[in-house]
Amino acid sequence: MATPDPQGFADEWVRAWNAHDVEAVLAHFHDDVVFSSPVAARVLPDSDGVVQGKAALRDYWSTALAGMPDLRFEIVDVYRGQSTLVINYRNQRGGLVNEVLIFDGDLVREGHG
Repeated sequence: MATPDPQGFADEWVRAWNAHDVEAVLAHFHDDVVFSSPVAARVLPDSDGVVQGKAALRDYWSTALAGMPDLRFEIVDVYRGQSTLVINYRNQRGGLVNEVLIFDGDLVREGHG
């Protein structure tokens, strides 16, 4: 399957995150998305780091953003694979992070932070 334009997608993604616009970020995800992250494990201890469905992802990201008002990302690079984009970015603490996004059509079906 094709993936969206890597730089165009990453530009929209980082703009939405830096605006703390959860709905704009969620617009790129399927309703039944599965997302895993060590941050999710800390923010939602009962989740084992896995969030299922767009509504649960909205709740997770909204809760996480409330505790990180200084959240800001800077893209380092973007990599394209088969149905996959990897966004390598630096967060507000200077840490390097990779977000792996697996697409089904134009939307993300599975994500891993």
